Amino acid sequence: MQIFRPGANTIATLMLASLGAIPLLAIGLIYQIAGSPYITEQNVTRNQPVPFSHEHHVGGLGLDCRYCHTSVENARFAGLPPSETCMTCHSQIWTNAQMLAPVRASLAENEPIRWRRVNELPGYVYFDHSIHVAKGVGCSTCHGPIHEMKLTRQTEPLTMQWCLGCHRDPAKSIRPREAVFDPGWNPPDDQENSGRKLMAAYHIRTDHLTDCSICHR
Repeated sequence: MQIFRPGANTIATLMLASLGAIPLLAIGLIYQIAGSPYITEQNVTRNQPVPFSHEHHVGGLGLDCRYCHTSVENARFAGLPPSETCMTCHSQIWTNAQMLAPVRASLAENEPIRWRRVNELPGYVYFDHSIHVAKGVGCSTCHGPIHEMKLTRQTEPLTMQWCLGCHRDPAKSIRPREAVFDPGWNPPDDQENSGRKLMAAYHIRTDHLTDCSICHR
């Protein structure tokens, strides 16, 4: 007497195969979730004490990045402007604007504004703004079209995979040093060739850029 149907072997084979595939699918799903905007917070706009608009100040008024982020060329951190910098202009214009009340209070009380960091890396990641600027990596490469943002958001995932992609092939991201702070800069049609020439001129070597100690110290 036949106990199992003719298709039982096929069903058993599929079940055994699925048992082996489930762990692999689970690992793949974890990697997908880890790199998703839900985790990386890519394109998230954070609420700030003052609704500062880069679109107005940079895109409209033409302020240079270094006017506010004064240490970006010389230090690991780009730095945030003290309230005195804001009040250079706002002691003369929009002096009683309600949205600027936190700035006026900060200056009067000698207490810095508690800005929320937008592009935040884990504590175990070492990143130095100055070396990237010196090697021709523009602000908009990592921060996106900042001159078009009414409120600042994180435009890139800032994952390890994203960083390694640039470290393995910097040519696609290198621009002339005089264009580093140009938020509207667009790569030329021959960016790959132009980038490799700049890599040679700026002494950029890739043989060590993916070493663990570059970003983890």
